[in-house]
Amino acid sequence: MRVFVTGGTGHAGSHIIPELVAAGHEVTGLARSDTAAAALSALGAKVRRGDLEDLDGLKEAAADSDGVVHVAHRQDLLPSGGMDAVAAAELPIVLAYGEALAGTGKPLVAAGSIGSPGNGKILGRPATEEDPALPVGDEHRGTLRARNVVEAAVIDLAERGVRSSVVRLPTIMHSTADAGFLTTLIAVAKEKGVAGYPGDGANRWNAAHVRDAASVFRLALEKGPAGRYWHAVEGDGVPLREIAEAIGGRLGLPAVSIPADELMLPGYFGFLSAVVTLDLPVSSLITRRTLGWEPVQPDLLADLDNGHYFPAGSTEGR
Repeated sequence: MRVFVTGGTGHAGSHIIPELVAAGHEVTGLARSDTAAAALSALGAKVRRGDLEDLDGLKEAAADSDGVVHVAHRQDLLPSGGMDAVAAAELPIVLAYGEALAGTGKPLVAAGSIGSPGNGKILGRPATEEDPALPVGDEHRGTLRARNVVEAAVIDLAERGVRSSVVRLPTIMHSTADAGFLTTLIAVAKEKGVAGYPGDGANRWNAAHVRDAASVFRLALEKGPAGRYWHAVEGDGVPLREIAEAIGGRLGLPAVSIPADELMLPGYFGFLSAVVTLDLPVSSLITRRTLGWEPVQPDLLADLDNGHYFPAGSTEGR
């Protein structure tokens, strides 16, 4: 297939492109700079110069392709407008893809969040691929839930003859190139001198190795039915206490419970204070059965024990 990819130089995209190329697909990535263009070429992709604001260019690229993988979003809008601005900018993009692909049956696979159907406290059980993204109202302005409108729009394109689907990405997507939540937890532990977890630490964060997540995108593109959610998660979730214990063990620091009054911003966890108590158990059973997907990379705790998260000189106590 000729596949158009946005966000190809990001953490997920830079693994999705090699996954597609290795499977024999011809990939074209969107690049807005010479640096991005060089990175895409190094990954084995052709380059299309442009940006996410050029909707006509995106429609043309989609129409010229056999399928689209969309993992980009306007991160530059976060500091000034937050998630509301990011969602408002991304919604016209997926609708533009819809115009280009309507009635063709071609696939559009977009990145989503494992938290979009709600957490364990809301659902009372692990989230499944059959749980839709929670609706968005004015009361959700400024929250991560604001982006759910994008996921819903992608799913709705199935009614217009697009083989659209959403790959829900985990809270922690680990790899040697990770610069997300996990690296922040490690940095905070170093700064504070303890590896913290909220309360009893039983709340679960879900995870997947980025290479395993990339294979979900490929499989959804190749054979995923329309209008479906997929869960790129390696298990039902890892208790935050166990993550803290693994970090503390590597750093030679104690793992300790953080009192409730230190869980508010800025608190021990900094910007993570708003989400660190979430319980996000999930199931990937439907993804595994329908797409034939199985994680093959090290799981989260095994990856933490590999050592690449802890460069030489940071593993005191081991």
